Amino acid sequence: MGAHYSADYDRLIAAAGESSPDYWAGPRSTVLKHHSEGKLLDLGCSTGSFLLSMKSKEWELSGIEMSRASAEKAVACSGAKVFVGDILDAPFENNYFDVVTCFHVFEHLYEPQKILKKVWSWLRPGGIFYSVVPNIESAEARIFGSYWFGLELPRHLFHFCPASIRRLARANGFEEVSITTLRESFIEENVRYMFEDVLRKIGLNPRPLAEACDPSIPVKIIRKLVRSGIYKPMSVMGFMAGDGEVIHFVLKNGASPVFQN
Repeated sequence: MGAHYSADYDRLIAAAGESSPDYWAGPRSTVLKHHSEGKLLDLGCSTGSFLLSMKSKEWELSGIEMSRASAEKAVACSGAKVFVGDILDAPFENNYFDVVTCFHVFEHLYEPQKILKKVWSWLRPGGIFYSVVPNIESAEARIFGSYWFGLELPRHLFHFCPASIRRLARANGFEEVSITTLRESFIEENVRYMFEDVLRKIGLNPRPLAEACDPSIPVKIIRKLVRSGIYKPMSVMGFMAGDGEVIHFVLKNGASPVFQN
């Protein structure tokens, strides 16, 4: 699997999190709705852009990251303590954290049930686990099928819907606080996948998205026109057709775990 997480991929993920000062405004607001201070752990923290958004005297920040280079940047920018390695190997104490977050990482994990059990053990009673994952039952997933960007093969190992999140939560000692679907359209990426498939069928080898070059000014103008004239109306139609492309879920450490296989 490590072959599918190149330095180019790490840069792409970091750039998304660092794209705008307001990028983490929604997740930060959700966390603060439940806890105004305490100890927070971010799973798959990348270069620490979310941790930086939470940085204040009220919070003790920690992270887990597979990439050592990204982890070093996270420590430098946020001051967080970052463990480099697998989540299940992280040496955190039980009943230590008030909040554990996991943004577009849970779907990458080999053993989500073991991870949930570990998160439950790290959380204090009343602590929350807040995660965001693609929604396999979204309108876009149904419309685009195997071309849906949310599949992200082979890096996305599991695909979730609200019902499967509820089952996982109950099986691992969590109480449901909220499970909602929101719009995060992947139409541009879906169309890119379709176009790349056509290129392969005629014998060409398209450049992977993670290695894409910065487009020229004329290409940027054309892309902006296409986004506003085609992709935006398509996204509105998708909204009318069904649930949003991502699931935001908040689970609470319940009084006692009831683990199931």
